Amino acid sequence: MHTLLIHQAFVSPHEAGGTRHYELAKHVVKAGDCFTIVASDLSYLSGKRATEKKGLVTKQNINDICVFRAYTYPSLHKSFVWRVVSFFSFTFTSILASLGAGPVDLVMGTSPPIFQAISAWVVAKIRRKPFLLEIRDLWPEFAIDMGILKNPILITLSRWLEGFLYQSASHILVNSPAYKTYLVGKGVPSGMITIIPNGVDIDMFFPDLDGTSFRKACRLDDKFIVTYTGALGPANDIPTILRAARILRDNADIHFVVAGDGKDRPNLEKMAKGFKLSNVTFLGSRPKTEIPMILAASDACVATLMDIPMFSTTYPNKVFDYMAAGRPTVLAIDGVIRDVIEAAGGGLFSPPGNPEALAKDILHLANHPEEAKRMGKQARDYVVRHFNREDHAKAFFQVVERWRC
Repeated sequence: MHTLLIHQAFVSPHEAGGTRHYELAKHVVKAGDCFTIVASDLSYLSGKRATEKKGLVTKQNINDICVFRAYTYPSLHKSFVWRVVSFFSFTFTSILASLGAGPVDLVMGTSPPIFQAISAWVVAKIRRKPFLLEIRDLWPEFAIDMGILKNPILITLSRWLEGFLYQSASHILVNSPAYKTYLVGKGVPSGMITIIPNGVDIDMFFPDLDGTSFRKACRLDDKFIVTYTGALGPANDIPTILRAARILRDNADIHFVVAGDGKDRPNLEKMAKGFKLSNVTFLGSRPKTEIPMILAASDACVATLMDIPMFSTTYPNKVFDYMAAGRPTVLAIDGVIRDVIEAAGGGLFSPPGNPEALAKDILHLANHPEEAKRMGKQARDYVVRHFNREDHAKAFFQVVERWRC
């Protein structure tokens, strides 16, 4: 069985970003099937070239996973309009790359960005193959809730495009149970939808890993380290973390580490400088292979999103990494991911967008290290049982079995 995935933001563990699809592909290939990915030649986080440009398409082999890097216009972080231009450039080059990928049995598109799902639908039509649609975020609803998409005409067109994709898909995958509820409310039959949640490759993280070398390298030997990993964009609400750090800056034992990149990073570093935050370290983007050591050096982790209703539906990848590393999460996100942390006993819920509450919860863990360790152990145990990527690969096989020759 040969699956072709079109995913602009795909990364391997040697790059910065979420590795959901690498881990899925790894298990699929290990089981004897084939998995080809068409991805952008730009880093989705930094907007810089992820690979050396060699024409419109560059072919790679990453641990027996075939990856085609399609040229993308380098304007991801210039403005909203230029971001769309970059998306559209990948839409066209990804179709060209996909048509040169050899025989396939299934074409899989993932959203967001929604434009790459259109590419997958086009390729599936041309090849006369099933179109498997994966919904990782609810676009355009997230963009509307965040105030990014305001024009009534664009909103109408976006919702029409969303509905068209739902109707055109042979089957739909979602990575959060709340997304299934949303799609059913949009008229998608329940039997057309399978939940394969976000999760983690548990073999990548070791709760007992010694993070001393990282602590020494950052000169944080004796600190209570609170870590954020991931994207630094408007949705991630990093200003709330920085405001919590400002409240705690007189607590010399507590230090914040921010490992990630995105278009808001320069402004966030400027904000931290304006707050005179000597208790915050920006590490920049780090490949996934380095994240286990960073988390091993941490005493607690933090996850934040803007306080908007639609974000209550999401399962952020980073939280599952924190849990697999055996670290407690201070979670400033309400909704389905709060249910996970509370069911695990793996951390503390803090009201979104409230730096005072976030600072109070971090201080509580710093003052109760044994409780923090107990929460971390409970988090690890829970994620191993319920959010293991190997189990998710088996669920994927059950979905594609219907098209296996």
